[in-house]
Amino acid sequence: MYCFLGKLSFSNLCFSSVTVHKLLQNIQSQDTSITYAGCLAQIYFSSLFGGLEVFFLVIRAYDCDVAICLTLNYIMSPKFCVCLGLLSWVFTIYNSMLNSLLLARLSFCKNNVICHFFYDISALLNLACSDIYINKLVIFILGGPIMVIPFLLIVVSYVHIIFSIQKVSSTQAIHKVFSTCGSHLSNGMIIGLYIWP
Repeated sequence: MYCFLGKLSFSNLCFSSVTVHKLLQNIQSQDTSITYAGCLAQIYFSSLFGGLEVFFLVIRAYDCDVAICLTLNYIMSPKFCVCLGLLSWVFTIYNSMLNSLLLARLSFCKNNVICHFFYDISALLNLACSDIYINKLVIFILGGPIMVIPFLLIVVSYVHIIFSIQKVSSTQAIHKVFSTCGSHLSNGMIIGLYIWP
């Protein structure tokens, strides 16, 4: 549990620091421009750490589910934890790299002003004057499942936990379960902010 909380904290810290340092630099210098390479790097790292955060939330939900529902058969061995962590890294690196490389091939001929404090893939696609069909297709094929499937897995894990604790008559055990999972549930709701747009 603590291993995944540490990884989740690390990805959350990195995700927020991808855009904040440039925002602070813009505020200090009053220059809001960024190089194209800097923009692509910001998109790559925000996609990477955002994806990692989503995957670590799913792993954490599964860990809670196994720990609460199968207490005597807890199967999260260190080797299995490392495999889940590496799989998360590999998949998010692949997704982030693919999106960044597809963005790098585009040409931009419109007004290059984005009305955001960070650079997002959709904002850059709106500025492109070349064909963005492949970019949108990759975002739909890879990006959709990266958000929807983990969200559904988190919901399934917590529905399973809720059904399992309804069988327990002790209110102290129920409070212990919700104190263990409560912070994760609030983090899981943040995914809704990313799915909604």
